[in-house]
Amino acid sequence: MSSTASLRALDYLEQLPTTTFNKLYTQPSTCLAIFRRMLPHLAKTLVLSLLYTPSPFPTTSLDIWVKPDADSISAKDRALSILQRLRILSEVQDSGRPGWKLSEAFSHSLKQALTGGGNHRSFGVPCNTLDKTPVTISYLDTFARNQWEAILYYVVGSAHTGLGGRNDTAAISPGTQRLLQNGGFVALRNRQAHITQSGFTFLLQEINAQIWTLLIVYLEESVGLGMEPVDVLSFLFTLGSLELGISYSTTNLTQTQTRMLEDLSDFGIIYQNPVDNTRYYPTRLATTLTSDSPALPSDSSLTTVTTTTTTAHNNNTAGGEKGYIILETNYRLYAYTSSPLLISILSLFTSLRSRYPNLVTAKLTKTSIQSAIQLGITSDQIISYLTTHAHPLMRAQSQAAQNTGSNSTSGPILPPTVVDQIRLWQLEGERMISTPGFLIKDVGSPEDFEKAVAYAEALGVLKKSFGQGDGNKGRQWFFVTRMDQMSGYFKAQAGRRKEERERRERELGGGGGGVKREG
Repeated sequence: MSSTASLRALDYLEQLPTTTFNKLYTQPSTCLAIFRRMLPHLAKTLVLSLLYTPSPFPTTSLDIWVKPDADSISAKDRALSILQRLRILSEVQDSGRPGWKLSEAFSHSLKQALTGGGNHRSFGVPCNTLDKTPVTISYLDTFARNQWEAILYYVVGSAHTGLGGRNDTAAISPGTQRLLQNGGFVALRNRQAHITQSGFTFLLQEINAQIWTLLIVYLEESVGLGMEPVDVLSFLFTLGSLELGISYSTTNLTQTQTRMLEDLSDFGIIYQNPVDNTRYYPTRLATTLTSDSPALPSDSSLTTVTTTTTTAHNNNTAGGEKGYIILETNYRLYAYTSSPLLISILSLFTSLRSRYPNLVTAKLTKTSIQSAIQLGITSDQIISYLTTHAHPLMRAQSQAAQNTGSNSTSGPILPPTVVDQIRLWQLEGERMISTPGFLIKDVGSPEDFEKAVAYAEALGVLKKSFGQGDGNKGRQWFFVTRMDQMSGYFKAQAGRRKEERERRERELGGGGGGVKREG
């Protein structure tokens, strides 16, 4: 699972109550999927170290494991934060000393997943009879590609662009259309779907991250549909453990999971023969839900962009590099692609000029950029898209400039004048950006303030800090986008200060017990 997908899933999971986690962790497939793809390396090391430890692990012993430098301490704090947010690890008292203890449900199920045994059937039940109409892996890949491409076409609104959308793309169901609307990926105007800022962010993600982003919206909507969220989550984690090309029985599925089959088929995540509802096939979109493998074969137009270029450009392409856009200083853009979907995406923020079998020419103009901004697309998103999909020739020029120059940092891939102008076109209509969050002040000593800021930065929730010397008249403030983790941090710090204070009082009381004071 990509880092973006992991964070998106983590944000959803941490909002669930502890009782829901206890139910989830009864499934070994769920525990194994979370362990493999949602935990950083240090968190995995901690889990494996505590898995067969009968007693809580002392906090002081864990501190010895970590190097005393800032990066190592930040990595430890981040690992502990994720484990606590997922209810895998909890802080307990053992003989008056603080320590760490694994969740019993998670520990038991992870042991089952690693060593085998049990009759939980959480890794799916393969069908013991042959399918009358065998389904090949190639067919599953084509089915998944068409279904997912239809969703992306709906988000980008290519049906209304007149750019020659594909006729072989499957149509998505009204339920999936409502899901995309409720998720904020598209907005209806005059009964037509138009992409939003969230929708463009959705298009910029890798396919695995796109799938999880949509599935999180599906999870949030499932409660209103009368579905059991625990069953939905368990089934999604189970799909990531299944084998491509194998048919699985529906007999062990709950009522909620049986209802999910139709929706997941519309997403292209599973395939089910309309005339045989006793079995289903996971597609590559399902089997890569909890892995870093490509969600679709590399010949798909949905991958991080597979280009169709001329022979001359192919010869100049470095091995493994992908990109199809060349941007010149005169704002002219050349896109070496024949994918209607990619052309539709370009049409959102460029003015298309001409189209050839394997090449599209366009130009960035003030009108095209501001039209995209009116749709909710930001200048940073446009720049990010152009940078991500820059042709290898542009990357090679940037690398050559770096090697010839005295500066050791890599040079810009896009022309700086074009990048600056894109931002200026957006600033013409904007003067202020608002960010919801929490302002924290009066933390304590300067040392306490620096530690709190470093902890917030390690968690990725720090937006801005104002310390001494920042023109803030000695006040120490910082702004974070999330408060739940910071609340736990401040409570832990207060507990440590209280223990330290009580320890000093005991030492002072013990040392002065034999001194007799006179009137």
